[in-house]
Amino acid sequence: MTHRDRLAAWERDLLGPALARQPERKAHFETPSGIPLDRLYVPTDDDPLAQTGFPGEFPFTRGPYPAMYRQSPWIFGLYSGFGSAEETNQRFRHLLAQGQTGFSVALDLPTQVGYDPDHPLAEGEVGRVGVSLSSLADMERLFAGIPFDQVRQIRTTANAIGPIFAAMVICMARRQGVDPRSIKLFIQNDVLKEYIARGTQIYPPAPSLRHSVDLVEYCAANGLDTWTPLAVSGYHIRDAGATAVQELAFSFSNAIAYFDEAVRRGIDVDRFAPRIWAFLASDIHLLEEVAKFRAARRVWAKLLRDRYGATDPDAMALKIFGFTLGGRLTAQQPLNNIVRVTVMALAAALGGVSTLHTTAYDEALAVPTEAAATLALRTQQIIAHETGVTDVVDMLGGSWALEQLTGEIERRVFDALRDIEQRGGAVRCIESGWFGRALGDQAYQYQLEIERKERVVVGVNEYRTEGGPQVPVFRVDRGSEGRIIDRVRELKAGRDRTRLAAALDGLRVAAHQGMNTMGPLIAAVDAYATVGEICEVLRDVWGTFTESVDF
Repeated sequence: MTHRDRLAAWERDLLGPALARQPERKAHFETPSGIPLDRLYVPTDDDPLAQTGFPGEFPFTRGPYPAMYRQSPWIFGLYSGFGSAEETNQRFRHLLAQGQTGFSVALDLPTQVGYDPDHPLAEGEVGRVGVSLSSLADMERLFAGIPFDQVRQIRTTANAIGPIFAAMVICMARRQGVDPRSIKLFIQNDVLKEYIARGTQIYPPAPSLRHSVDLVEYCAANGLDTWTPLAVSGYHIRDAGATAVQELAFSFSNAIAYFDEAVRRGIDVDRFAPRIWAFLASDIHLLEEVAKFRAARRVWAKLLRDRYGATDPDAMALKIFGFTLGGRLTAQQPLNNIVRVTVMALAAALGGVSTLHTTAYDEALAVPTEAAATLALRTQQIIAHETGVTDVVDMLGGSWALEQLTGEIERRVFDALRDIEQRGGAVRCIESGWFGRALGDQAYQYQLEIERKERVVVGVNEYRTEGGPQVPVFRVDRGSEGRIIDRVRELKAGRDRTRLAAALDGLRVAAHQGMNTMGPLIAAVDAYATVGEICEVLRDVWGTFTESVDF
């Protein structure tokens, strides 16, 4: 008797009578991505190892490294940054003392979209949702007294200004007598996803794409092998309403655009691909998220091998930065978010991420308090050191449900990638507005399910209470904005104007002629050009982006 025969007999003899007495809660069950879930999974006729392989070998379903967390846990990280560089430096020092091993620099909105603190459009937003970082002087203050030998990774979500952030790090290191190649730097630099989901783009998609790849090319040419110059980001796409399948498909289509440009420039894929990461969300549906992380590595490995001819296993082994999904946190009953973040973090650990950020329970209300940020870090530490999930590589591997769902997500992602390719690729889908419409439709459907109570969100549409515990909320010092503005004005007044003008002219020429912009960027940053001044030069050459409103 086959497994399917035994399943049919069980459904007839045991399940049928049980359901006759009490029906199931719903007519059908599915994952948040709309993938149907069987009531019970049994083994298939396929050999699961033929699909998954072993950890550290193609297609890396079970992990990018052979021993995974038995050698070292994932890198613990938190998203930190607010107010001035000095204020954020104090938070960094606190988290380092608490055992954090990686810093993720949150930037305020003016910095992300290329405006200085003294620009009229920056008013009221300086230092609000991240640190104000307008020049090399701010970068030097941000990391003052931070021992780099104790930090496993420095990260930032800089995207449109990703190459500028990199230039700041290079200049800071050189001034301190540190070889930039010894610094472990992780820059998101995925500007294409900004047009799709987040909105901090500056220039049109085509020059922005080239600008991002400038950093990839610079790192490959200058031996910056400890740097991650690009992390294709599905997190923000997921946070904007995407399903797990859309998260992988949309972000990997962006990756294809970057890789195509890099290969067009003659960069060896085996030279730069090992340093490219994926930045993915970890959502609340445990089974689907574990399957998604495993499927992501499998899809990536096949893309690199089959599309780009990669031969280096390290180029095909996707490293994942997992980030618990902030959009699932609720302002209602915020202490419930502690449980949500714990489940999300567990899913990321079981899925084999290499770096993990845990959101703080109060992030639906404000920038996290120091206590909430510490608790988010403790959540990771408890999972890593007390639960045993680091003791077995791919602990859930072989689960009949997990293996079949991993395969189904892989199939759906490849189908979606083919659809995007037929539509002209990532840049064309951005320009036409297709990505935005797809995300909008999905987010609307998700909200309808909440409104109709088809999807229960505890404390929001079910199990609501009046009042409840009040949690402390962090408030950014409103006076810091004025101090930051005064400081940038003092900087602008005290520079070598001749040197500054020459550096900005060099950047303008490079951008106009389509040259790699990293060398001129470094020269401009070293002359204490501000982020706003640099971006204004590039706006003059490349223009700005106007979103399609074709409905």
